[in-house]
Amino acid sequence: MPHYIGIMSGTSLDGLDCALISMHHGRCELIATEYAPMPVDLRAELLALSRPGSDELARSAIAERRWAAIAASCITRLLIKADVDAKHIRAIGSHGQTVRHEPARGFTIQLANSALLAELTGITVVSDFRRRDMAAGGQGAPLVPPFHEAIFGSNERVRAVVNIGGFSNISWLIPGRPVTGSDCGPGNVLLDAWIQRHCNQSYDANGDWAAEGQLHQPLLSRLLSESFFSEKGPKSTGRELFNLEWLDRHLEHLGHLPPVDVQRTLLELTARAISSAVEEAPEQPMEVLVCGGGAYNKTLLARLSALLPNSRVATTAEHGVPPDWVEAMAFAWLAHCCLERIPANRPSVTGAKGLRVLGAIYPA
Repeated sequence: MPHYIGIMSGTSLDGLDCALISMHHGRCELIATEYAPMPVDLRAELLALSRPGSDELARSAIAERRWAAIAASCITRLLIKADVDAKHIRAIGSHGQTVRHEPARGFTIQLANSALLAELTGITVVSDFRRRDMAAGGQGAPLVPPFHEAIFGSNERVRAVVNIGGFSNISWLIPGRPVTGSDCGPGNVLLDAWIQRHCNQSYDANGDWAAEGQLHQPLLSRLLSESFFSEKGPKSTGRELFNLEWLDRHLEHLGHLPPVDVQRTLLELTARAISSAVEEAPEQPMEVLVCGGGAYNKTLLARLSALLPNSRVATTAEHGVPPDWVEAMAFAWLAHCCLERIPANRPSVTGAKGLRVLGAIYPA
């Protein structure tokens, strides 16, 4: 059975997820996982590179060399853990680290240095998955709905799969119809940034701090007035729009608010963005399966359950796939699709002109 490794480094910038999978008759099985935390200084530099600044080209090149070295080290540990030799890995699917995503301006930028990763690991690397879809007129995101369809699709049940990372995206899986999907809006990005500012914590474990606050309806209304939320898909978003500066501009019109109340309101923003996306489905899902780091935010999942009373909200763990590893598995699967010349975008999701084989190949 061919083996692949997927690497995902999301917009939360907390670290790199590496997943080892096997492919057998089109079915994907998770074999082993490994995680590499993002060094504090590299995280700060990647965040800085998401905005205009000085000497960006050189700084980006240096940052992606560091990123590739961390990825290679993580892969080495993963192979030791799984007792698998690198020669048995057909390819690494590397998403890289997104620093800019602006489809309206026709570009997306992921830092990865895939040539260096191939050199350090001795394994073929497939990367740069988004730009082929964008070249065909698509948003280049989200890319995971076809993978969601492959592992969570049902011939009988309507399902929605929601990934809650830094940003949230949704896949609608309706029997007999093409998979569709879209970005929903902020996932953890504002929640993490706000608690870091006020509590010096990297994230709000279980949503406990948000649970202590009170919803501030005027703030929520202001946040939801952002035009992104009323736009129809295909659509995608990122830090270019939703960031602390965006939040601060709304807050300055409301006077001082208790920080804990802002956290509660940001959690509600994430929940409302997702529930609104679910409700836009052509058929309402029987199940909403949640993956990504947000799957562990108990307060957020409780709000989703309350907002979606006609759907059962659960995590992908109930279907045998740990929520943390779905996206890394997806990029391993995308590498498989590239090498097998299988189109892996979906025009119904991204708005591209047609099906395309995604990815650039860096041979071992």
